[in-house]
Amino acid sequence: MLKVLILPGDGIGPEIMASAKTLLTALAVPIQMSEALAGGAALAEGLDLIPPETLARITDADATLKGPITTPIGRGFSSVNVSLRQHFELYANVRPILSLPGTKARYQDLDLIVVRENLEGLYSGQGHSLSEDGNRAELKSIITKAGSANIIRHAFETARKLSRKKVTLVHKANIMKSTSGLFLSTGREISQAYPDIAFEEMIVDNCAMQLVMNPERFDIIVTTNLFGDILSDLCAGLIGGLGLAPGANLGHDHAIFEAVHGSAPDIAGLGIANPTALLLAAAMMLDHLGLGDAAARLRGAIKQTLTQGKCKTSDLGGDASTEQYTQALVRAL
Repeated sequence: MLKVLILPGDGIGPEIMASAKTLLTALAVPIQMSEALAGGAALAEGLDLIPPETLARITDADATLKGPITTPIGRGFSSVNVSLRQHFELYANVRPILSLPGTKARYQDLDLIVVRENLEGLYSGQGHSLSEDGNRAELKSIITKAGSANIIRHAFETARKLSRKKVTLVHKANIMKSTSGLFLSTGREISQAYPDIAFEEMIVDNCAMQLVMNPERFDIIVTTNLFGDILSDLCAGLIGGLGLAPGANLGHDHAIFEAVHGSAPDIAGLGIANPTALLLAAAMMLDHLGLGDAAARLRGAIKQTLTQGKCKTSDLGGDASTEQYTQALVRAL
């Protein structure tokens, strides 16, 4: 029996996680689910944002499924998500971008993957400083060849595993010659070991434009931390928004799967949240655990339900509650 740790999260997190648990139970997969505290729920119990017990249980689990967690301003870690990635060395953030029927997707046939480096660069927040007079701020960007090699190799291995044809490395080496330059040169070197996969280089601003104008040209995008954070959200906008965007944080020994959207406190408790992103993250988790047939069934149920269009949450143009949508998916299974 595989051990899956559940972190329900804040805001709408517990509501959409209840949906995920219902679907995982309906799939009758050989997993044992247990829950732990993190974020606001942990603070409410007088604990740290990420209690030591939770860290220990993530270590012990075969995979973790995490709801959206809000980091209180001015308290605790700078970011719960960043802290988890750094603590468990989850160097790869993987964001599939797939058009689904019955949504507000701007493109109907997109199927690409953004592979983002998760530990280095500006987004890691190293070297924050602000002058005493408040007039000058600095932030370090540190890129290593080892870190770059890890994520670029992961992108190529993902391409080979999924029979993808091209990897596009996105950079800004024309201006950021040291950091982006090292990332680019490392990519050129590693690409030589994958002659079966096309390798393309693209400057980040051009990539943003091409994603809007001609996103079908992309297959797998690999890039640095900050660029990946921005471009993956842009890609989510092409398929209808963050409510349809799952993510995986992967390391050599641990994996945390999540909906990449926020905790949406304005609709928490109303029973109208869309659980699709978290359900697609659960499907990624099932793939990771070697339960690909169950993952395919879950994705198939989502596609079938949205295609029929009779039961959709309000953000997708329907009027179904979270529970009604969840039960429609159970019936589709």
